[in-house]
Amino acid sequence: MDDELNRDVAELWSVLFDIVNDGEKRLASHFEAHQLTPPQFYVLKTLSENAGACRIGAIARDHHLTSATMTGLVKRLEAMDPPLVRRRRNEDDGRSVDVILTEAGSARFLAVQRGLIDQLRAVFGVLPQAQRRDIIDQARLYFTLFSQRFPVATRS
Repeated sequence: MDDELNRDVAELWSVLFDIVNDGEKRLASHFEAHQLTPPQFYVLKTLSENAGACRIGAIARDHHLTSATMTGLVKRLEAMDPPLVRRRRNEDDGRSVDVILTEAGSARFLAVQRGLIDQLRAVFGVLPQAQRRDIIDQARLYFTLFSQRFPVATRS
């Protein structure tokens, strides 16, 4: 039993490593095609998930970056032609800065996301629906068990 478990763990580790490695390469290719770095894309993603606006400090915390580093990222996104984000003082707290997703930023984020989804659709499209559901269910089960057993420590 221990030998079987060890073999299964080694095989799963190998498969997961291949998936992550391949995914990083695919993401990098999509980001490059849309003139974005991975951190810039994740800023756009965070804004998109927060109705197009978020405090710069909150984005920095979400991505485990300093506010200074995030400010530099936001400035580069703001300097693009056309700008992908804009900044404004927070109306409730004048010391805080909100980052606002522009129409061009939203379009760029959606274009990258659409390209990735199209690839996934092409792969999943060759599988029967029951097999697709099984893959999703098994991935969800693995993630749930793993994240419950080994929660990620958060920084305060």
